[in-house]
Amino acid sequence: MIKFGTGGWRAFIGEEFTKDNVKFVAQAVANIINDENVADKGFVIGYDRRFLSDKAGRWFAEVLAANHIPVSFINKFVPTPIVMFKAKEMGCAYSACITASHNPADYNGVKVFIEGGRDADEIITEKIETQIEKMVAYDVKSLDYDLGVDSGAIVEINPMNEFVDSIIDLVDIEAIKKANLRVLIDPMFGVAKNALQTVLINGRCDVDVINDGKNPDFGGLMPSPNAATLYRLKHLVAAEGYDIGIGTDGDADRLGIIDEKGDFIHPNEVLMLLYYYLLEYKGWTGSVVRNIATTHTLDKIAQDYGQKSFEVPVGFKHISAQMEADDSLIGGESSGGLTIRGHIKGKDGVFASSLLVEMLSVTNKKLSELLDEIYGRYGYAYTAEGDCTFKASQKDSLYHKLYIEKLLPDFEDEIDKVSYADGAKVYFKNGGWIIARFSGTEPLLRIFCEMENKEHAEYVLRQMKDFLSL
Repeated sequence: MIKFGTGGWRAFIGEEFTKDNVKFVAQAVANIINDENVADKGFVIGYDRRFLSDKAGRWFAEVLAANHIPVSFINKFVPTPIVMFKAKEMGCAYSACITASHNPADYNGVKVFIEGGRDADEIITEKIETQIEKMVAYDVKSLDYDLGVDSGAIVEINPMNEFVDSIIDLVDIEAIKKANLRVLIDPMFGVAKNALQTVLINGRCDVDVINDGKNPDFGGLMPSPNAATLYRLKHLVAAEGYDIGIGTDGDADRLGIIDEKGDFIHPNEVLMLLYYYLLEYKGWTGSVVRNIATTHTLDKIAQDYGQKSFEVPVGFKHISAQMEADDSLIGGESSGGLTIRGHIKGKDGVFASSLLVEMLSVTNKKLSELLDEIYGRYGYAYTAEGDCTFKASQKDSLYHKLYIEKLLPDFEDEIDKVSYADGAKVYFKNGGWIIARFSGTEPLLRIFCEMENKEHAEYVLRQMKDFLSL
C-alpha cells in the first residue's frame, strides 16, 4: 500500500521504499499526465542527499520518459524549493522531488508538485493512490536512463544559478552588504549549503558552515532543525559571536534559527518576526495564513495592521491554496516551513533564511531585540510541544477516543469551542489553545499547546497526555 501524507509519500527504505514502488508512483503520475493531455508541459525531477535519492530520481525519470513525457532531470542534489522554482518557471503541470524531508535516515520518499510548483493536494494524491491500486508490474513502462539522455527524452539541467539569482533579486542585497553580518549555517548534512551560502556571500556576509558533506545517517540525528538537534549550532553562535545561526532540514524547505545569544527561535517566532518586519519596516500589506497548530499571535499582528488571518489544516498545500485565494503576504507553519508572496508557492528555507538576514540588516537590530519588540506590543505566548509515539495496536483506540467519542480532559481553563476539522483542537476563552492530531508523515500523535507562559502551556499539555495515557 502506497499512501501519501501531508508531505508526500514517505516510507522505510528496503521495505516500502523500493525500486518497484518508486516506479509504480512514477507510472501513476505518468498516467494522470497523459489522461490530462499535459505531457507537452514537461516534468522536472530533483533529488536530495538521502540514501538512494539519486538512483530513485533516475528510476522515476525512466518511467516518465517511456510514457513520452519530456523530462528535465536536475543532475545534482538540490533543495526541494529549487525543483518547485524550476517547475513554476517552465510551466510544468507536474513535477517531483525524491526526498523524505526531515524524516529519520532510514526513510525516503517522493514529493509531487502540481501547476505553479506547489504541493499536490488530496485530489491528486488520491488519484495517484487509486492508479497504483489497479496496477500490476507489467503496467510499468521504463526506458533506460542513458538511452533516454541520448535520445533527448531526458535532459539534464542544473537551475542552481537561476534560483540563487531569483532570491538575490527578491531581498535587499545592498542593505545586507552594508551590515557585515556573521552567519553560521548548519545544513544538517542536507542540501542547503550551496544555495544559501552563495546568496549570503553575494551579500558580503562572513559565512561559516558546520555539518556539511554527505552523511546518509545525518550524523545520528534526525535532519529536523529544532532546539535539540541544533545544539552544536546554538553553542557556536554564542561562543564565536555570530549574528545569527541558520539550520535547515534535509531538503532545505524548512529552517531553524538561533539568535545572537545562542537561543533557539521557535518557528512560530520566525513567522512572527518576518510578518511583523514586512508590515512594520517594509510597509507591505497582506493577510497571513497559518495552519491549525501555529501561533495565534500572527492573528494579533494581522488585526493590528488591518489585515486578515486564515487558519487552515496541516499540510502546506492548504497554506498555498489559501495564499493564492487571498493573495496573502505570508504563510507558514509551526514546523518551520514558510513562504512569501512573489516567490514559489511552497516552503523555502533558503529564501526565508535570506529574508531574516535582510531583516537584521535593515532594522540594525538583533533577533532578541526584535522579538522583545513584538512581545512588548502583542503580549507573550509560549507553545509547548509533545510528539507521542504509540504502538500500532493503540491507534484505533486513540482515534476512537479523540474523534468518535470526542472525549477531552477535564481542563481547568474554560473552553470556548472545539474543532475537529484537523485533529481535535480546543480553543480556550483565555485565548490559549491545544490540539492533538496524528502526524501525516510519521507514526506519531502530535500535541501542541499555546498559553501565556511556559508553565501553563506545559501543564495543559501534560493534562492531554495523561488523559490519552501517552
